[in-house]
Amino acid sequence: MTKHIRFSLDQNALPTARDTDPGVFYGILENEFVHETPAFSSERLGAAFALHTVRLLPPVCPTKVVCVGRNYVDHAKELGNPVPEEPLIFLKPPSSLIADGDKIVFPALSQHLSYEGELGVVMGRTARNVAAEEAEQYIFGFTCVNDVTARDLQKKDSQWTRGKGFDTFCPAGPWIVPFSEFDLKSARVRTTVDGQLRQDAPISEMIFPINAIIAFVSQFMTLEAGDLIATGTPPGVGTLPAGAEVAIEIPGLGVLRNSVVQGW
Repeated sequence: MTKHIRFSLDQNALPTARDTDPGVFYGILENEFVHETPAFSSERLGAAFALHTVRLLPPVCPTKVVCVGRNYVDHAKELGNPVPEEPLIFLKPPSSLIADGDKIVFPALSQHLSYEGELGVVMGRTARNVAAEEAEQYIFGFTCVNDVTARDLQKKDSQWTRGKGFDTFCPAGPWIVPFSEFDLKSARVRTTVDGQLRQDAPISEMIFPINAIIAFVSQFMTLEAGDLIATGTPPGVGTLPAGAEVAIEIPGLGVLRNSVVQGW
């Protein structure tokens, strides 16, 4: 498994560090060493760094995070919502991204935080008006995503920006596995909270598969290289309290772990 990462030589770099910031690079992780590469490439540039000397960042620096709501029948039902007839799309801001190991902040404005484990799709090139049968050609690879949600604010507001868009509400990582190295047909999303299994479902149960999502979104929004699509969460979502550790595991992609701290 090739592990494409994004990293900084500054251990104190913010999770939202941009690609234009000094000291931010892309690379491949092998045997506790990071080999520098261009973005979305396996070409090695010669520089290598010991893993403990770098700061892992979210593996992408997207122009946008495109999310799909209610993409599993049983998840729609568990929240008392109708099953959508076409993909239900919303956005998370890039400022919500954090990396594996970073802290999810439980905001003072909310009383109910939820986890949502999801498969993340990373775009490899610009996509506009893409046909479903051609969509796979535009994918670079896959990663794990946690669509953290302030459920009470989501229900209160007429749209989901506030409930889904807080800083730290989009953990992603720990790395990207290329499209050609990941078996979509047998993939599963598993979520644990403090070691207790809460979600476990095959992505084959998605209402709208990945190619249909890309085709749908690219009809009205240009997808850029590095953009992240969170494809929806299976049933089993629940409360995420301060002090908990949540882990999103997709076999073949790794495990995304984050703990929750009480915040502002």
